[in-house]
Amino acid sequence: MSNTNTIFGWVLASGIVALGLTSISSKYFHADNPEVHDDHYGYVIEAAEGGGAEAAGPSLAELLATGDAAAGEAVFAKCVACHTIEQGGAAGIGPNLYGVIGTPIASHAPGFAYSSALADHGGDWDYDNLDAWLSSPRAFANGTKMSFAGLSSAEERANLILYMRNYGGGPDLPPVPVAEEAVAEEGAEDAESGAAAEAVAEQNAAAEIVEATEG
Repeated sequence: MSNTNTIFGWVLASGIVALGLTSISSKYFHADNPEVHDDHYGYVIEAAEGGGAEAAGPSLAELLATGDAAAGEAVFAKCVACHTIEQGGAAGIGPNLYGVIGTPIASHAPGFAYSSALADHGGDWDYDNLDAWLSSPRAFANGTKMSFAGLSSAEERANLILYMRNYGGGPDLPPVPVAEEAVAEEGAEDAESGAAAEAVAEQNAAAEIVEATEG
């Protein structure tokens, strides 16, 4: 009987201790307090600003404006196994590329067996399409027969396009976009010049009035 009383005593004491601990912990951690925000617990980890995206590089227009056709000749060395580029050059695995820039896609070389994937693409070989094609032919026209993986370097693609443009020409190069900051600065300068001109005109008018009055 004494053992039973001792067990019940320990159980009762444990329950009291547990209840007390629960009460104390609720006061410290505010588990049931809706007014306490999550930032009261642990550490706050702030995310880095700007996200994980890389900053965009120069535009195609900028790369074409500053590119080097001579450097593009070295890039074209990767193409000579399949293409010629001189006027009147024979077709190989791929068509001759003389004068291809600006022409409708898959129609530059009459009689050449273009893939249906490229023939059905539509559009012209403008600078944007040519850049996309050189970046990844399969992504540009899924099912193309061209096995070349593409050029990952935007600078190499621009240089190659400039080199190709030397053989048969092409449309005018796209204009380089003017930065918004430059436009704002130019506008501010124009405004300052206009204000200065107005001030000079007012001064001249005032001087003429004074002269007329004195005369």
